[in-house]
Amino acid sequence: MIHKVVVAGVGMIPFTKPGASEPYHVMGEKATRQALADARVDFGAVHQAYIGYVYGDSTCGHRALYPVGMSGMPIVNVNNNCSTGSSALFLARQAVESGAADCVLALGFEQMAAGAIKAQFEDRPTPFEEFDRATAELVGHPELPLAIRYFGGAGKAHMDKYGTRLDTFAHIRAKASRHAANNPLALFRKEVSVEEVMNAPAVWPGVMTRLMACPPTCGAAAAVICSEAFAKKHGIDTRVWIRAQAMTTDFPSTFESHDMMRVVGFDMTRDAAEKVYKQAGIGPQDVNVVELHDCFAQNELITYEALGLCPEGGAEKFVLDGDNTYGGKVVTNPSGGLLSKGHPLGATGLAQCYELTHQLRGTAEQRQVPGARLALKHNLGLGGACVVTLYEAA
Repeated sequence: MIHKVVVAGVGMIPFTKPGASEPYHVMGEKATRQALADARVDFGAVHQAYIGYVYGDSTCGHRALYPVGMSGMPIVNVNNNCSTGSSALFLARQAVESGAADCVLALGFEQMAAGAIKAQFEDRPTPFEEFDRATAELVGHPELPLAIRYFGGAGKAHMDKYGTRLDTFAHIRAKASRHAANNPLALFRKEVSVEEVMNAPAVWPGVMTRLMACPPTCGAAAAVICSEAFAKKHGIDTRVWIRAQAMTTDFPSTFESHDMMRVVGFDMTRDAAEKVYKQAGIGPQDVNVVELHDCFAQNELITYEALGLCPEGGAEKFVLDGDNTYGGKVVTNPSGGLLSKGHPLGATGLAQCYELTHQLRGTAEQRQVPGARLALKHNLGLGGACVVTLYEAA
């Protein structure tokens, strides 16, 4: 029997710069307590917990939850790179949907260091060996940080293939800042213009400026999910539920296509999205609001096409026509996205869940997308995994 999965409660703390946050376990505890309070359930009612983080020692999830309660329930620590938060939610959803547990917590947090992401263990092979090899062949520029080479290289591939202009990515970043201005939990709330984005220091001349990249961020977010029967028994809000969800990992085309857009997950995203649309019996044109993985403005543009929000090669027109914001076809990243809200790796997928739950409840205040009923979430981690989730307002 497949059980309907309700998003009972969500919690999120304001995202901050590295060095300005509380310790990871304090952030995690606060987000958990918020989600429990929002769901109006006691910690003792939670049957399992899946806790996501990337930078931390083993069982950091336990350290964050023990101050909330020590019930003896199963706690699983999850690490799937930047898709960690949604991977935790994926496991939690499976547990509820299958009937293995009635009420489950998904929590994500990250206490990051300043500067570019780098390997933490340099005495063993990196999991990115094949990605680095493909990037070296297709992109070069060994002097640049790897993440910039990955996603800048993907953006350049789109520019070369379709004639996409650099200022189109600047339009995406400016849009993110306008949205974040209405989000009190976002790291950067100052609006920036297309001109300011273009005039920011170039991290890769002709390909990317500094403002086109998301910042390292600290933060935490959580969700309590449960079966519909459990929700009704305990008087829990059943307005938002997970209608469909899919996780994909890399295909041979990631490397065999010799295409940087595929290296950074285009095919994972497309396949996961197609599975979700098929499960739900809808198409991308039916979606009202999207939170997608805009770690770089370049990746947001590529993801429009991978999710089917516009045709392949049509992303520039989609952006310049304003179809990615309020008044257009679909509002993307009303939270400000990773570019403005911030990207604490383990928390990102659950912060997206927080935003979309409020959108579907109609409680997103100044960010509210009018009439939002179907919300799509996309969370990507290289190495690699992609999770696409469709939420629905009952």
